[in-house]
Amino acid sequence: MSERPPVETLTAAAAAAELAALAVEIARLDAAYYQDDAPEVTDAVYDALRARNSAIEARFPDLVRADSPNRRLGAVPAAGFAKRRHLQPMLSLGNVFSDADFAEFCARVRRFLGLAEDAGLEFVGEPKIDGLSISLTYENGTLTHGATRGDGIEGEDVTANLRTLAAIPARLAGAAPALIEIRGEVFMTKADFLALNAEQERAGRKLFANPRNAAAGSLRQLDANITAGRKLSFFAYAMGEASEPVAETHADYLARLGAWGFAVNPLSRRLKSEAEARDFQAEMAALRAALAYDIDGVVYKIDDLAWQRRLGFAGRDPRWAIAWKFPAERAETRLEAIRIQVGRTGALTPVAVLQPVNVGGVLVSRASLHNEDEIARKDIRVGDTVVVERAGDVIPQIVAVIMAKRPRDAAAFVFPDRCPACGSHAVRVAGEVARRCTGGLICPAQAVERLVHFCARGAFDIEGMGEKTVAEFYEDGLIRGPADIFRLAAHEAEIAAREGWGEVSARKLIAAIAARRRIPLARFLFALGIRRVGETTAKLLARHYGSFGHWRAEMTAAQVVGSEARSTLGNILGIGPAIAEELVDFFAEERNRAVLDDLAGLLEIEDAAPMGGGDSAIAGKLIVFTGTLTTMTRAEAKTRAEALGAKVTDSVSRRTDYVVLGLDAGSKARRAAELGVATLSEAEWRTLAGFDQE
Repeated sequence: MSERPPVETLTAAAAAAELAALAVEIARLDAAYYQDDAPEVTDAVYDALRARNSAIEARFPDLVRADSPNRRLGAVPAAGFAKRRHLQPMLSLGNVFSDADFAEFCARVRRFLGLAEDAGLEFVGEPKIDGLSISLTYENGTLTHGATRGDGIEGEDVTANLRTLAAIPARLAGAAPALIEIRGEVFMTKADFLALNAEQERAGRKLFANPRNAAAGSLRQLDANITAGRKLSFFAYAMGEASEPVAETHADYLARLGAWGFAVNPLSRRLKSEAEARDFQAEMAALRAALAYDIDGVVYKIDDLAWQRRLGFAGRDPRWAIAWKFPAERAETRLEAIRIQVGRTGALTPVAVLQPVNVGGVLVSRASLHNEDEIARKDIRVGDTVVVERAGDVIPQIVAVIMAKRPRDAAAFVFPDRCPACGSHAVRVAGEVARRCTGGLICPAQAVERLVHFCARGAFDIEGMGEKTVAEFYEDGLIRGPADIFRLAAHEAEIAAREGWGEVSARKLIAAIAARRRIPLARFLFALGIRRVGETTAKLLARHYGSFGHWRAEMTAAQVVGSEARSTLGNILGIGPAIAEELVDFFAEERNRAVLDDLAGLLEIEDAAPMGGGDSAIAGKLIVFTGTLTTMTRAEAKTRAEALGAKVTDSVSRRTDYVVLGLDAGSKARRAAELGVATLSEAEWRTLAGFDQE
C-alpha cells in the first residue's frame, strides 16, 4: 500500500483520474462475480479496491462520479433465468479493515442517531460466509419464490433450484407473517468443494476455482436436477419485506429463523459493546482456518431493529451494519505485456497482462495500471517480476517491482501518443492525468464502446447485440449510431446471409430489438453514455424529472447560466455541479440533441414511476431542510423524506413545495418567505412524515 500515493496527497486531477479507473475496474469485477460466477479476485482484493475509492470520494466529494461503485449494487442479472424484483432491495455492506475503521463506523452510527460520543452500542456478530446471497419469499408460511441478489433491485428467479436444498424449508414451522422475505447465503463446504472438483476432474470437466464459485455455478444451473446433485448448504441471517413485525432485536430475529426451521450460523453472537466486538473479531480470525467453510470476515449489525430502521441506508450500504474483513495476501509474478485499452470517453487505460498467479485460490492475470504517470512512478517494465497485492489498495494492483530480478534488456515503457484504435493524437488536457484520443466520432473504439454500452444489460439489454456483433455491424456500415439499431429490421435478409447467422438467428435478433422499443426513462438515460451518468444517477434524474419530454426541456433550459433549470439541476441531491456540467455540455452539442430526437421518434420512453412512498403525503414533493433539527439528525430526516417518495434538494426555488425549518434557520428561510414557499416546523414535519404514528 505504501507504493501508492496516500489519498491526502492526491491532487484533484489525480483523484478524478483514479476514480474513473476505479469505476471501470470495479464494474468489470462486479460483472465477473455476479453475472459469470467467475470472480477474478478475492473479496479482500475487491474490498480494498472499494476502500480506496471511498477514501478518495470522502476527500473530494465534488468528484464523486455518477457511476461510482458506492452508488451501484452488484451487477444486473445475467440472461438464462426469469427476473424477479425484490420486495425490498438487497443491498450490500460497507467494509472496515482495522480497529480504527470499526471505531469510526460506531462513531458514524452515534452521530446519525444524535447519541452521546460514549453511548453504548450492542451488536450481533456473524461470520461472513463466502457464498451466494439469495432472497426467499414465503406467503402464508409457504415458499413461493427464491431469487439471487442480482443488482440488488432485481435478481434471477432460481426458485426451482432452491427447492432442491434440504436446508431451505418448503414451509415455515409455526406461526409466521402472511408475507416475509428471508435472506441468507448459499455456500459449499470445503470438503464438498474438494469432492465436487475431484468428480469434475474424473469426468474431464472444468474445475471450479473456489467454493464460492462452485456454489454459485451449482445454484444457477438451468437444469434443477444438476443443482439437486450438488451438496449445497444454507445459512439464514437477514430479513427483507415483512407484513408484520417479527422481533425487536436482530438476535431475537435469528432465534425466530431457527424456530421456523432454518439453519443459522451457530457462531453468531450477541455482543454488548465495541470491546466485545473486537474480541470476537480476533476469535474468528484465529478460528477461520479450522472452519468447515470459507469466511472472509465478520458482519456486525446493530442489534436494535428500531435503530436499524432509523439508520436506514446510505447509497448501497446499510448504516447499521458493517463487514470487518480479514487481511489478504501478496504474490510474485511476471509482467508479460502492457496493453492500452480505449474507453467510450476516449481515455487510454494501460492494463498489465500478468503471468497467471494463484493467490489464495484465485487466479490473477490482469491488473489496471491506471495511467502513464503511475507506470513511470513505479518504473514498471515489461519482463519485470512484480508484487501483486490483493488488499489495501486498487485491486488487483502491482505494488512493487523486484529490481533484483529485472531483465537486463527491460526497457522503460513509452506511453503511446496516438490512439491504438484509430491513430488519432492522444493528448493530456491540462489538469488531467488521463490521456484521451482526439478521434471522437471517427474513433471506432469509442463508437463501438458507446454502442456496446447502449445495448448492455443495464441499458437497453438487447440480447444478441454483444461486443462482437456491434463491432461487425459497425465495421460493415449497418449501424453508425444508436437509432440505426432500431432500423436493422430493414436489413434482416442481409444479416441472415452473413457468415455464422442464418434466418433463425437474424429473426431472433430483430425480435429482440423490437422488444426494446419500449424502455423505462432511467434505462434510456443510462444508455446514452453521458459521462458521469451511471445507473444510479440516471435513476435520480428519471425520478426527479419524471418524463423524457420534461427532462429534455429542462436540460435545454439549463443551457442558460443562472437559469432556474440550471440551479435546480445542480441541487438535486446526489447530482452535484460536476454531473450537472456534463449534462449541460451534452445538450450543448447539436449532434447529441439530434440523436435524442431520432431515438425519441423510434421509441416509447416510459415515464418514471415514483420510488417508494407513492401514497404518502409528501410523495413527489420537493423538500429543503435548513437549520438544526432537535429530534433527529438532518441526515435521518433526508433519508426518511426520500423513503416516502419526496425529492430533497439543497436550495430553495419557486418549485420547492416545503422548507422544513430547524433552529437558527437562516438564508433559506428568508428565501422561502420571499418566494411564498410553504414552511414547516420540525413538529409539523414529523407529523407529515409519519414519525408520530410509530
